[in-house]
Amino acid sequence: MSQVRDGSDTDTKASRSLHRVQGGETPKRHVRSIRFGLLRLPRVLIGVPRETEQGERRVALVPDTVRRLADDGVETLVENGAGEAAGFPDDAYTEAGARLVPAAELYASADLVARVRRPSGAEIARLREGQALVALLHPLAAPSIAGELAARRVTAFSMDTIPRITRAQSMDALSSQATVAGYKAALLAATTIGKFFPMLTTAAGTIAPARVLVLGAGVAGLQAIATARRLGAVVSGYDVRPVVKEQVESLGASFLELDVEGAEGVGGYAVALAEDEQERQRRLMALHVAESDAVIATALVPGKPAPLLVTEEAVAGMRPGSVVIDLAAEAGGNCALTEPGETVVRKGVTIVGETNLPSTMPLHASQMYSRNIASFLGLLVRDGALHLDFEDEIVRDTCVTHEGRVLIEEAPA
Repeated sequence: MSQVRDGSDTDTKASRSLHRVQGGETPKRHVRSIRFGLLRLPRVLIGVPRETEQGERRVALVPDTVRRLADDGVETLVENGAGEAAGFPDDAYTEAGARLVPAAELYASADLVARVRRPSGAEIARLREGQALVALLHPLAAPSIAGELAARRVTAFSMDTIPRITRAQSMDALSSQATVAGYKAALLAATTIGKFFPMLTTAAGTIAPARVLVLGAGVAGLQAIATARRLGAVVSGYDVRPVVKEQVESLGASFLELDVEGAEGVGGYAVALAEDEQERQRRLMALHVAESDAVIATALVPGKPAPLLVTEEAVAGMRPGSVVIDLAAEAGGNCALTEPGETVVRKGVTIVGETNLPSTMPLHASQMYSRNIASFLGLLVRDGALHLDFEDEIVRDTCVTHEGRVLIEEAPA
Protein backbone atom coordinates (compact mmCIF):
# COMPACT_ATOMS: atom_id res chain seq x y z
CA MET A 1 0.00 0.00 0.00
CA SER A 2 1.03 3.60 -0.40
CA GLN A 3 2.74 4.71 2.79
CA VAL A 4 0.88 7.23 4.94
CA ARG A 5 2.87 9.40 7.29
CA ASP A 6 2.00 12.03 9.88
CA GLY A 7 3.51 15.32 8.81
CA SER A 8 5.49 15.52 12.05
CA ASP A 9 7.14 12.10 11.60
CA THR A 10 10.87 11.74 11.88
CA ASP A 11 12.80 8.68 10.78
CA THR A 12 12.20 7.11 14.21
CA LYS A 13 8.45 7.55 13.79
CA ALA A 14 8.17 6.36 10.23
CA SER A 15 6.24 3.27 11.29
CA ARG A 16 3.30 5.42 12.49
CA SER A 17 1.25 5.28 9.32
CA LEU A 18 -2.41 4.78 8.52
CA HIS A 19 -1.58 1.33 7.17
CA ARG A 20 -0.04 -0.97 9.76
CA VAL A 21 2.61 -3.07 8.01
CA GLN A 22 4.43 -6.18 9.21
CA GLY A 23 8.11 -5.54 9.85
CA GLY A 24 7.82 -1.73 9.78
CA GLU A 25 8.27 -1.29 6.01
CA THR A 26 5.76 -1.50 3.22
CA PRO A 27 6.37 -4.66 1.16
CA LYS A 28 7.30 -3.89 -2.43
CA ARG A 29 4.47 -6.03 -3.76
CA HIS A 30 2.00 -3.60 -2.14
CA VAL A 31 3.42 -0.47 -3.70
CA ARG A 32 1.69 0.95 -6.78
CA SER A 33 4.04 3.09 -8.80
CA ILE A 34 4.44 5.14 -11.93
CA ARG A 35 7.60 5.27 -14.03
CA PHE A 36 9.40 8.62 -14.10
CA GLY A 37 12.64 8.26 -16.02
CA LEU A 38 14.53 5.57 -14.12
CA LEU A 39 12.56 6.19 -10.91
CA ARG A 40 9.38 4.45 -9.80
CA LEU A 41 7.27 6.78 -7.69
CA PRO A 42 4.48 5.46 -5.44
CA ARG A 43 0.89 6.48 -6.11
CA VAL A 44 -1.96 7.04 -3.70
CA LEU A 45 -5.04 5.01 -4.54
CA ILE A 46 -8.40 6.78 -4.08
CA GLY A 47 -11.65 4.82 -4.13
CA VAL A 48 -14.96 6.38 -5.25
CA PRO A 49 -17.92 4.13 -4.38
CA ARG A 50 -21.47 4.52 -5.60
CA GLU A 51 -23.67 6.42 -3.12
CA THR A 52 -26.26 4.13 -1.54
CA GLU A 53 -28.43 6.52 0.48
CA GLN A 54 -31.92 6.68 -1.00
CA GLY A 55 -32.32 9.59 -3.40
CA GLU A 56 -28.62 10.49 -3.46
CA ARG A 57 -27.51 11.11 -7.05
CA ARG A 58 -24.19 12.89 -6.53
CA VAL A 59 -20.73 11.36 -6.88
CA ALA A 60 -17.60 12.32 -4.93
CA LEU A 61 -15.22 12.72 -7.88
CA VAL A 62 -16.09 13.57 -11.49
CA PRO A 63 -13.97 12.46 -14.48
CA ASP A 64 -12.33 15.85 -14.98
CA THR A 65 -11.07 15.80 -11.38
CA VAL A 66 -9.85 12.21 -11.76
CA ARG A 67 -7.76 13.34 -14.73
CA ARG A 68 -6.26 16.24 -12.78
CA LEU A 69 -5.48 14.10 -9.73
CA ALA A 70 -3.58 11.61 -11.89
CA ASP A 71 -1.06 14.36 -12.64
CA ASP A 72 -0.49 14.69 -8.89
CA GLY A 73 0.31 11.04 -8.28
CA VAL A 74 -3.20 9.88 -7.45
CA GLU A 75 -4.74 6.79 -9.02
CA THR A 76 -8.54 6.39 -8.84
CA LEU A 77 -10.73 3.34 -8.49
CA VAL A 78 -14.39 3.98 -9.31
CA GLU A 79 -17.21 1.59 -8.53
CA ASN A 80 -19.16 0.56 -11.60
CA GLY A 81 -22.03 2.99 -12.16
CA ALA A 82 -20.94 5.42 -9.42
CA GLY A 83 -21.41 8.52 -11.56
CA GLU A 84 -24.31 7.52 -13.80
CA ALA A 85 -27.05 9.21 -11.73
CA ALA A 86 -25.06 12.46 -11.84
CA GLY A 87 -24.59 12.32 -15.61
CA PHE A 88 -21.08 10.81 -15.67
CA PRO A 89 -21.06 7.40 -17.41
CA ASP A 90 -18.45 4.73 -16.76
CA ASP A 91 -16.78 5.42 -20.11
CA ALA A 92 -16.00 8.99 -19.04
CA TYR A 93 -14.09 7.67 -16.01
CA THR A 94 -12.07 5.15 -17.98
CA GLU A 95 -11.17 7.84 -20.51
CA ALA A 96 -9.99 10.00 -17.60
CA GLY A 97 -7.69 7.21 -16.43
CA ALA A 98 -9.76 5.63 -13.64
CA ARG A 99 -10.20 1.90 -13.17
CA LEU A 100 -13.75 0.56 -12.82
CA VAL A 101 -14.05 -2.07 -10.10
CA PRO A 102 -16.73 -3.73 -7.96
CA ALA A 103 -17.30 -2.33 -4.47
CA ALA A 104 -15.52 -5.21 -2.72
CA GLU A 105 -12.27 -4.59 -4.61
CA LEU A 106 -12.53 -0.84 -4.08
CA TYR A 107 -12.79 -1.10 -0.29
CA ALA A 108 -10.08 -3.78 -0.17
CA SER A 109 -7.57 -1.79 -2.21
CA ALA A 110 -8.06 1.95 -1.74
CA ASP A 111 -5.82 3.99 0.58
CA LEU A 112 -8.56 6.59 0.88
CA VAL A 113 -12.30 6.33 0.19
CA ALA A 114 -14.02 9.50 -1.03
CA ARG A 115 -17.78 9.74 -0.59
CA VAL A 116 -20.54 12.34 -0.61
CA ARG A 117 -22.74 11.09 2.26
CA ARG A 118 -21.79 9.26 5.41
CA PRO A 119 -21.41 5.48 4.94
CA SER A 120 -24.04 3.01 6.12
CA GLY A 121 -23.29 0.45 8.83
CA ALA A 122 -22.59 -2.18 6.18
CA GLU A 123 -20.22 0.17 4.37
CA ILE A 124 -18.38 1.05 7.59
CA ALA A 125 -17.85 -2.68 8.13
CA ARG A 126 -16.04 -2.79 4.78
CA LEU A 127 -13.52 -0.11 5.76
CA ARG A 128 -10.13 -1.44 6.80
CA GLU A 129 -8.08 -0.50 9.81
CA GLY A 130 -5.84 2.40 8.82
CA GLN A 131 -7.88 3.30 5.76
CA ALA A 132 -8.78 6.97 5.29
CA LEU A 133 -12.28 8.26 4.60
CA VAL A 134 -13.40 11.67 3.30
CA ALA A 135 -17.12 12.50 3.22
CA LEU A 136 -19.84 14.81 4.49
CA LEU A 137 -20.13 12.96 7.80
CA HIS A 138 -21.96 15.63 9.86
CA PRO A 139 -20.54 14.17 13.11
CA LEU A 140 -22.23 16.79 15.31
CA ALA A 141 -25.66 15.88 13.95
CA ALA A 142 -24.94 12.12 14.06
CA PRO A 143 -22.36 11.61 16.84
CA SER A 144 -22.58 7.80 16.68
CA ILE A 145 -20.80 7.81 13.30
CA ALA A 146 -17.55 8.92 14.93
CA GLY A 147 -17.62 6.08 17.43
CA GLU A 148 -18.27 3.50 14.73
CA LEU A 149 -15.41 4.76 12.57
CA ALA A 150 -13.05 4.95 15.56
CA ALA A 151 -13.90 1.34 16.44
CA ARG A 152 -12.75 0.36 12.93
CA ARG A 153 -9.59 2.46 13.44
CA VAL A 154 -10.41 4.46 10.31
CA THR A 155 -8.92 7.93 9.84
CA ALA A 156 -12.01 9.95 8.88
CA PHE A 157 -12.24 13.50 7.59
CA SER A 158 -15.54 15.37 7.44
CA MET A 159 -15.91 17.90 4.64
CA ASP A 160 -18.61 19.77 6.56
CA THR A 161 -16.10 20.79 9.25
CA ILE A 162 -13.74 22.67 6.92
CA PRO A 163 -12.82 25.87 8.81
CA ARG A 164 -14.08 29.16 7.41
CA ILE A 165 -10.69 30.64 6.59
CA THR A 166 -9.42 32.16 3.36
CA ARG A 167 -6.99 29.32 2.61
CA ALA A 168 -9.80 26.76 2.83
CA GLN A 169 -12.35 28.47 0.58
CA SER A 170 -11.73 26.11 -2.34
CA MET A 171 -12.41 23.15 0.01
CA ASP A 172 -15.61 24.53 1.58
CA ALA A 173 -18.11 21.83 0.65
CA LEU A 174 -20.87 23.26 2.84
CA SER A 175 -20.75 26.50 0.87
CA SER A 176 -20.62 24.82 -2.53
CA GLN A 177 -23.60 22.60 -1.78
CA ALA A 178 -25.50 25.44 -0.10
CA THR A 179 -25.12 27.42 -3.32
CA VAL A 180 -26.94 24.66 -5.18
CA ALA A 181 -29.62 24.37 -2.48
CA GLY A 182 -30.33 28.10 -2.39
CA TYR A 183 -30.66 28.31 -6.16
CA LYS A 184 -32.97 25.30 -6.35
CA ALA A 185 -35.07 26.56 -3.41
CA ALA A 186 -35.92 29.74 -5.31
CA LEU A 187 -36.88 27.70 -8.38
CA LEU A 188 -39.05 25.41 -6.25
CA ALA A 189 -40.81 28.41 -4.74
CA ALA A 190 -41.44 29.84 -8.22
CA THR A 191 -42.86 26.60 -9.61
CA THR A 192 -44.92 25.72 -6.54
CA ILE A 193 -46.54 29.03 -5.76
CA GLY A 194 -49.07 29.05 -8.59
CA LYS A 195 -48.43 32.66 -9.59
CA PHE A 196 -45.86 34.72 -11.47
CA PHE A 197 -42.74 35.91 -9.69
CA PRO A 198 -42.20 39.06 -11.80
CA MET A 199 -44.57 41.95 -12.38
CA LEU A 200 -46.25 41.60 -15.75
CA THR A 201 -48.14 44.17 -17.79
CA THR A 202 -50.48 42.40 -20.19
CA ALA A 203 -53.62 43.07 -22.21
CA ALA A 204 -55.48 41.41 -19.35
CA GLY A 205 -54.08 43.91 -16.88
CA THR A 206 -51.07 44.33 -14.62
CA ILE A 207 -50.00 41.44 -12.43
CA ALA A 208 -48.23 42.34 -9.19
CA PRO A 209 -44.91 40.62 -8.43
CA ALA A 210 -44.66 37.88 -5.84
CA ARG A 211 -43.28 38.77 -2.44
CA VAL A 212 -40.53 36.44 -1.21
CA LEU A 213 -39.08 36.37 2.30
CA VAL A 214 -35.75 34.58 2.80
CA LEU A 215 -34.87 33.65 6.39
CA GLY A 216 -31.14 33.28 6.98
CA ALA A 217 -28.54 35.10 4.89
CA GLY A 218 -25.77 32.55 4.73
CA VAL A 219 -24.59 31.09 1.43
CA ALA A 220 -27.90 29.32 0.70
CA GLY A 221 -29.98 32.32 1.70
CA LEU A 222 -27.98 34.77 -0.37
CA GLN A 223 -28.18 32.50 -3.41
CA ALA A 224 -31.94 32.16 -2.92
CA ILE A 225 -32.24 35.95 -2.70
CA ALA A 226 -30.18 36.45 -5.86
CA THR A 227 -32.15 33.85 -7.82
CA ALA A 228 -35.56 35.11 -6.68
CA ARG A 229 -34.53 38.63 -7.67
CA ARG A 230 -33.45 37.42 -11.11
CA LEU A 231 -36.89 35.88 -11.48
CA GLY A 232 -38.45 39.27 -10.77
CA ALA A 233 -39.84 38.83 -7.26
CA VAL A 234 -39.86 41.50 -4.58
CA VAL A 235 -37.48 40.00 -2.02
CA SER A 236 -36.77 40.61 1.66
CA GLY A 237 -34.03 38.92 3.65
CA TYR A 238 -33.66 38.38 7.38
CA ASP A 239 -30.81 37.24 9.59
CA VAL A 240 -30.05 37.66 13.29
CA ARG A 241 -26.57 38.83 12.30
CA PRO A 242 -26.82 42.53 11.41
CA VAL A 243 -23.42 42.29 9.68
CA VAL A 244 -25.05 40.62 6.65
CA LYS A 245 -27.42 43.52 5.96
CA GLU A 246 -25.09 45.02 3.36
CA GLN A 247 -24.80 41.69 1.52
CA VAL A 248 -28.59 41.30 1.36
CA GLU A 249 -29.10 44.84 0.08
CA SER A 250 -26.31 44.47 -2.48
CA LEU A 251 -28.43 41.78 -4.17
CA GLY A 252 -31.38 44.14 -4.57
CA ALA A 253 -33.39 42.87 -1.61
CA SER A 254 -34.54 44.76 1.44
CA PHE A 255 -33.22 43.74 4.85
CA LEU A 256 -35.87 42.92 7.41
CA GLU A 257 -34.90 44.41 10.75
CA LEU A 258 -36.58 43.02 13.84
CA ASP A 259 -35.93 44.45 17.25
CA VAL A 260 -34.00 41.32 18.25
CA GLU A 261 -30.32 41.33 19.13
CA GLY A 262 -28.33 38.65 17.34
CA ALA A 263 -24.72 37.56 17.26
CA GLU A 264 -22.14 35.94 15.01
CA GLY A 265 -20.07 33.03 16.28
CA VAL A 266 -16.95 31.17 15.20
CA GLY A 267 -16.65 30.84 11.43
CA GLY A 268 -19.31 33.47 10.81
CA TYR A 269 -22.20 31.21 11.81
CA ALA A 270 -25.17 32.61 13.71
CA VAL A 271 -25.33 31.97 17.45
CA ALA A 272 -28.60 30.59 18.83
CA LEU A 273 -30.70 33.24 20.58
CA ALA A 274 -31.86 32.96 24.17
CA GLU A 275 -35.34 31.43 24.52
CA ASP A 276 -37.07 34.72 25.37
CA GLU A 277 -35.41 36.37 22.35
CA GLN A 278 -36.49 33.48 20.13
CA GLU A 279 -40.10 33.84 21.23
CA ARG A 280 -40.04 37.56 20.52
CA GLN A 281 -38.41 36.91 17.16
CA ARG A 282 -41.15 34.45 16.17
CA ARG A 283 -43.89 36.84 17.20
CA LEU A 284 -42.49 39.70 15.13
CA MET A 285 -41.66 37.38 12.24
CA ALA A 286 -45.26 36.19 11.92
CA LEU A 287 -46.37 39.63 10.72
CA HIS A 288 -43.92 39.55 7.81
CA VAL A 289 -44.55 35.89 6.99
CA ALA A 290 -48.26 36.68 6.57
CA GLU A 291 -47.46 39.31 3.94
CA SER A 292 -45.28 36.92 1.88
CA ASP A 293 -46.28 34.69 -1.01
CA ALA A 294 -43.21 32.50 -0.52
CA VAL A 295 -40.94 31.96 2.47
CA ILE A 296 -37.55 30.30 1.95
CA ALA A 297 -36.09 29.25 5.31
CA THR A 298 -32.37 28.48 5.50
CA ALA A 299 -31.39 29.17 9.14
CA LEU A 300 -29.09 26.60 10.76
CA VAL A 301 -26.89 26.49 13.85
CA PRO A 302 -24.01 23.95 13.56
CA GLY A 303 -24.51 20.86 15.68
CA LYS A 304 -27.95 21.91 16.94
CA PRO A 305 -31.58 21.54 15.84
CA ALA A 306 -32.67 24.21 13.40
CA PRO A 307 -34.20 27.26 15.11
CA LEU A 308 -37.99 27.52 14.90
CA LEU A 309 -38.82 30.72 13.00
CA VAL A 310 -42.20 30.08 11.38
CA THR A 311 -44.86 28.95 13.85
CA GLU A 312 -48.10 27.16 13.11
CA GLU A 313 -49.92 30.43 13.77
CA ALA A 314 -47.67 32.21 11.26
CA VAL A 315 -48.51 29.64 8.58
CA ALA A 316 -52.22 30.07 9.34
CA GLY A 317 -51.81 33.80 8.66
CA MET A 318 -50.44 33.24 5.14
CA ARG A 319 -52.66 33.50 2.08
CA PRO A 320 -53.96 30.21 0.64
CA GLY A 321 -51.67 29.07 -2.17
CA SER A 322 -48.56 30.44 -0.49
CA VAL A 323 -45.47 28.25 -0.08
CA VAL A 324 -42.74 27.60 2.50
CA ILE A 325 -39.47 26.03 1.29
CA ASP A 326 -37.67 24.74 4.38
CA LEU A 327 -33.99 24.08 3.66
CA ALA A 328 -33.45 23.29 7.34
CA ALA A 329 -35.79 20.29 7.20
CA GLU A 330 -33.02 17.73 7.78
CA ALA A 331 -32.17 19.45 11.07
CA GLY A 332 -35.80 19.59 12.21
CA GLY A 333 -36.94 22.55 10.14
CA ASN A 334 -37.42 26.29 10.60
CA CYS A 335 -41.18 25.83 10.18
CA ALA A 336 -43.28 24.13 12.85
CA LEU A 337 -45.32 22.24 10.23
CA THR A 338 -42.39 20.94 8.14
CA GLU A 339 -42.26 17.18 7.62
CA PRO A 340 -38.66 16.26 6.64
CA GLY A 341 -38.50 14.67 3.22
CA GLU A 342 -42.14 15.45 2.43
CA THR A 343 -44.21 18.10 0.67
CA VAL A 344 -47.44 18.75 2.55
CA VAL A 345 -50.30 21.23 2.45
CA ARG A 346 -51.28 22.70 5.79
CA LYS A 347 -53.87 25.43 6.27
CA GLY A 348 -53.84 26.02 2.50
CA VAL A 349 -50.06 26.56 2.43
CA THR A 350 -47.66 24.18 0.65
CA ILE A 351 -44.67 23.31 2.85
CA VAL A 352 -41.70 21.69 1.08
CA GLY A 353 -39.39 19.77 3.42
CA GLU A 354 -36.78 18.49 0.93
CA THR A 355 -33.75 17.22 2.83
CA ASN A 356 -31.25 16.97 -0.03
CA LEU A 357 -31.79 19.66 -2.65
CA PRO A 358 -28.19 19.51 -3.97
CA SER A 359 -28.89 15.94 -5.11
CA THR A 360 -31.68 17.23 -7.37
CA MET A 361 -29.00 19.05 -9.39
CA PRO A 362 -26.42 16.26 -9.31
CA LEU A 363 -24.20 17.26 -12.21
CA HIS A 364 -23.12 20.69 -11.01
CA ALA A 365 -23.37 19.71 -7.34
CA SER A 366 -20.95 16.83 -8.03
CA GLN A 367 -18.59 19.04 -10.02
CA MET A 368 -18.38 21.55 -7.18
CA TYR A 369 -17.98 18.91 -4.47
CA SER A 370 -15.36 17.11 -6.55
CA ARG A 371 -13.30 20.29 -6.72
CA ASN A 372 -13.63 20.66 -2.95
CA ILE A 373 -12.32 17.12 -2.48
CA ALA A 374 -9.44 17.67 -4.91
CA SER A 375 -8.36 20.83 -3.09
CA PHE A 376 -8.49 19.02 0.25
CA LEU A 377 -6.47 16.11 -1.09
CA GLY A 378 -3.80 18.64 -2.01
CA LEU A 379 -3.13 18.91 1.74
CA LEU A 380 -2.99 15.15 2.27
CA VAL A 381 -1.05 13.85 -0.74
CA ARG A 382 2.67 14.51 -0.95
CA ASP A 383 5.32 12.61 -2.92
CA GLY A 384 2.90 9.85 -3.80
CA ALA A 385 1.86 9.17 -0.20
CA LEU A 386 -0.76 10.32 2.28
CA HIS A 387 0.70 12.67 4.90
CA LEU A 388 -1.27 13.81 7.94
CA ASP A 389 0.05 17.14 9.14
CA PHE A 390 -1.94 17.84 12.30
CA GLU A 391 -0.13 21.14 12.66
CA ASP A 392 -2.24 22.29 9.71
CA GLU A 393 -5.47 23.87 10.96
CA ILE A 394 -7.53 22.46 8.11
CA VAL A 395 -6.34 18.88 8.56
CA ARG A 396 -6.73 19.13 12.32
CA ASP A 397 -10.25 20.59 12.27
CA THR A 398 -11.61 18.15 9.69
CA CYS A 399 -10.22 14.96 11.22
CA VAL A 400 -13.00 13.19 13.10
CA THR A 401 -11.23 9.93 14.02
CA HIS A 402 -7.62 8.73 13.96
CA GLU A 403 -5.87 5.65 15.42
CA GLY A 404 -9.02 4.55 17.22
CA ARG A 405 -9.72 7.94 18.84
CA VAL A 406 -12.59 10.35 18.32
CA LEU A 407 -11.02 13.78 17.78
CA ILE A 408 -13.98 16.07 17.16
CA GLU A 409 -15.60 17.86 20.07
CA GLU A 410 -19.34 17.86 20.73
CA ALA A 411 -21.25 21.04 19.96
CA PRO A 412 -21.47 23.29 23.03
CA ALA A 413 -24.82 23.29 24.80
